[in-house]
Amino acid sequence: MRLSECLGKIHPLDKEACLACERRWDSIAKPLKSLGRIEENLIQIAGIQRTSQIHLHKKALVIMCADNGVVAEGVTQTGQEVTAIVAENFLKEKSCAAIMCRDTGTDIYPVDIGMAVDVPKIINQKVAYGTRNMAKEPAMTREEAVCAIENGISMVEELFRRGYDVIATGEMGIGNTTTSSAVASVLLQVPVEQVTGRGAGLSTEGLLKKIQVIQDAIARHQPEKSDPVDVLAKVGGFDLAGLAGLYLGAAAMGMPAVMDGFISSVAALAAVMICPETQNYILASHVSKEPAGAMVLRALHKSPSITCDMCLGEGTGAVALFPLLEMGLHIYEKMSTFSQIKIEDYVPLE
Repeated sequence: MRLSECLGKIHPLDKEACLACERRWDSIAKPLKSLGRIEENLIQIAGIQRTSQIHLHKKALVIMCADNGVVAEGVTQTGQEVTAIVAENFLKEKSCAAIMCRDTGTDIYPVDIGMAVDVPKIINQKVAYGTRNMAKEPAMTREEAVCAIENGISMVEELFRRGYDVIATGEMGIGNTTTSSAVASVLLQVPVEQVTGRGAGLSTEGLLKKIQVIQDAIARHQPEKSDPVDVLAKVGGFDLAGLAGLYLGAAAMGMPAVMDGFISSVAALAAVMICPETQNYILASHVSKEPAGAMVLRALHKSPSITCDMCLGEGTGAVALFPLLEMGLHIYEKMSTFSQIKIEDYVPLE
């Protein structure tokens, strides 16, 4: 699906379905609103799925894998060869996300949207063999950024055809906290040093260099805040653009999309700036301990359901939300109402 066509299919949530779901929650024999974010998340999902008969039978984690040319500037602790190694491990149940997917009954779909090498058995939606070094030139062309977004959209279309009910979003790419910090700085209009962290473990000297590289890249390329595609193209990555496409595609297909941490939430912010209605199709899982983790959530008007100081990536935080959603759904479906057990309903006192 082309980006323009996708945007035309994104509509407001079904308010009647949300209200029906909320009424069901309020009728259940427990204190009102006592499951907090779990109730709120399921009410939102009802509106997304346009029915109070919520279904979460088939779950998928989509991991956008890509390499970033800016790694050449020494902004990471490891080289970009690690991207391909971890991507391959997703299918061998040798990564954190893969093990969590097995435990939660979630199907895992690693996608090569721009790795520097080809990895057998990984879904191939490669736009190019890694981005260019944004310290010297724009990370990608606008056409490449749009292609990555549309590849993300097409991934959701395929999952929808296969009957999936909900998707979690993840990423893998050495150097992508650098690109995410750059995109966050521009979209939030916050100084680079306030949004940039140590990533997978930089020294203080390495962090200072990372900040300088990002500042110089933004100054050199002048990405336009009002044009998120321009920002992604100039200082972003293929994984970020692909993730933005996942969110836009989910909104177009009427599927809930669960954000992971800092990187996937920056991509979500770009998607929401492309199409504001997309915000209502996104669920926040946790708040990353990266410096901009909470900032991006606030910009998206999202509250985390989990606070574990996680910053792993891969979609681990998003998958961790699935058991909470499923437990909440079981209560929603199976628990008795006040009238069934002949107890007077709770009512709001204020």
